[in-house]
Amino acid sequence: MKRILTCLLFLLFSNILLANEAVPLAEDPVLEQRLITISEEMRCLVCQNESLAGSRSDLAQDLRREIRGLIKEGKSDAEIRTFMVERYGDFVLYRPPVKPITWLLWLGPFALMIAGIAALLVYLRKRNSQITGNLLSEEENKRIDALLRDSAND
Repeated sequence: MKRILTCLLFLLFSNILLANEAVPLAEDPVLEQRLITISEEMRCLVCQNESLAGSRSDLAQDLRREIRGLIKEGKSDAEIRTFMVERYGDFVLYRPPVKPITWLLWLGPFALMIAGIAALLVYLRKRNSQITGNLLSEEENKRIDALLRDSAND
């Protein structure tokens, strides 16, 4: 029994003996930092609300590998961005350039806000014109004044 327990403990803790330090993604930490800087400015095409640097999707890993290869080839950051935009379109950039194709992305939210405010104003004016004024009669005004005077005297 003692032998079985010893063998089980050895098997349980043998993985600790085989553990190694995590292998860095790149041999060059400067290259890896440049990769992170570039990929933080790009959108994951699968996740869409996550940067390429933070995404865990398979496509994001492939794109990071592609960017790493372009960096090793000696491409500049601008050339890498141009390559990615040519391949995937302006949507891959978190801050797409302002040009006629992307005007809807840049101006769309403001146009929706202006349209919403205009609709609200039209609605409020229409509602105010439909409200009939319930003016008090002279007798009701006198009665209110008397009640207010009585409450002020108390």
